Amino acid sequence: MDVDLFRLSYKSEPYRLHSSVIPLPPLSEAQLSPSAPSPQDLVQTGTMASSHLAATTESLALAMEAKNPFEAISILYRVLEDPSSSSEALRMKEQAITNLTDLLRQENRGEDLRSLLTQLRPFFSLIPKAKTAKIVRGIIDAVAKIPGTSALQIALCKEMVQWTRAEKRTFLRQRVEARLAALLMENKEFSEALTLLSSLVKEVRRLDDKLLLVDIDLLESKLHFSLRNLPKAKAALTAARTAANAIYVPPAQQGAIDLQSGILHAEEKDYKTAYSYFFEAFESFNALEDPKAVFSLKYMLLCKIMVNQADDVGGIISSKAGLQYVGPDLDAMKAVADAHSKRSLKLFEITLRDYKVQLEEDPIVHRHLQSLYDTLLEQNLCRLIELFSRVEIAHIAELIELPIDHVERKLSQMILDKKFAGTLDQGAGCLIIFDDPKTDAIYPATLETISNIGKVVDSLYVRSAKIMT
Repeated sequence: MDVDLFRLSYKSEPYRLHSSVIPLPPLSEAQLSPSAPSPQDLVQTGTMASSHLAATTESLALAMEAKNPFEAISILYRVLEDPSSSSEALRMKEQAITNLTDLLRQENRGEDLRSLLTQLRPFFSLIPKAKTAKIVRGIIDAVAKIPGTSALQIALCKEMVQWTRAEKRTFLRQRVEARLAALLMENKEFSEALTLLSSLVKEVRRLDDKLLLVDIDLLESKLHFSLRNLPKAKAALTAARTAANAIYVPPAQQGAIDLQSGILHAEEKDYKTAYSYFFEAFESFNALEDPKAVFSLKYMLLCKIMVNQADDVGGIISSKAGLQYVGPDLDAMKAVADAHSKRSLKLFEITLRDYKVQLEEDPIVHRHLQSLYDTLLEQNLCRLIELFSRVEIAHIAELIELPIDHVERKLSQMILDKKFAGTLDQGAGCLIIFDDPKTDAIYPATLETISNIGKVVDSLYVRSAKIMT
């Protein structure tokens, strides 16, 4: 088995045993007695074995040398059962927790991670609160990496919030509540998330924890944006920037702020400013090799398309930075750019169908592409109908290669929006286009003259009033 599968260090780097360590003898018959639970039972029940192992480097090495993950998990559970509370034993247990968390995550055992967090509560009373917070957040992060555990994460966070309240661990509770609010937002439980954030932000502002305040304000901005409340989303983002200016903000957090800024500017159709923010976010995430970099790059390309600079998309993708993220997301944006350049609605619809996950299931991209599609449709319809004074709707639909009901609905909307003068004869299935009415030049001049006369009369009235007094 790969040595790197089991990490002995509390940090993220793999720990390598010193070459002078003597191999350990096999377990005794008592330790391997039939009464002892099997590794499979331990994994299924998530409970610790009755016979413990000493919390030492040798025990951790024994787990690393295990033949399979089940055996390694069994050994690590037994290490955690060691009743010793010496500083060295506690340090070894912390490493065992880290290794066990990684193994359970690799085995997709979300429920076992949840049980582990409950079983470790007595251990948390023996170590500093800062280390407790690190372990708890590490286990929650591990559960988050297991697919399909959204409901489990919410339940786990709620359990930890209750425990932290009972134990009066304010620092940890606030961060778990912030994580819970983010999970509720992802689960579209906006009302509960907003209620939780409203009380949390007041508490954090009193404590003046600016780093956490930046996270909460940024999360609140995303939440209000999801609720389509743009003014409050902008206000929350401004608060996040204000708090961030007073402290050092990690690059990942600064990238998240820039990404949200770009999203809000794009929502206001200020695509040039949005592009600059997306570019800043991309640089931050790219330096960290963060997966969010591809989304920043994707939104950069979207902004180029929305400002009619679709020809620049290919150059950005083929650049040194863009080539690192070549994949379905960038292919989708390139296809959209090609359809936009050719003004082809059919090609646009084919692109939306072929890249449904990358385009329609991304709410940011989908919203702007819907606007782009409507604009393209209006431009194509105006170009077609300007040749006619009366034309069948079916003929227009045939020319533009779209369903008749779709074309008819769009034409009626354009007439109501006064994009052109005309009417729909639904009985005959025809569109009647009127000539643009010619405005006589005498009318504006007459109105201007009347306005000037009114000003003169008002001025004379004021003067006469002064003379009379």
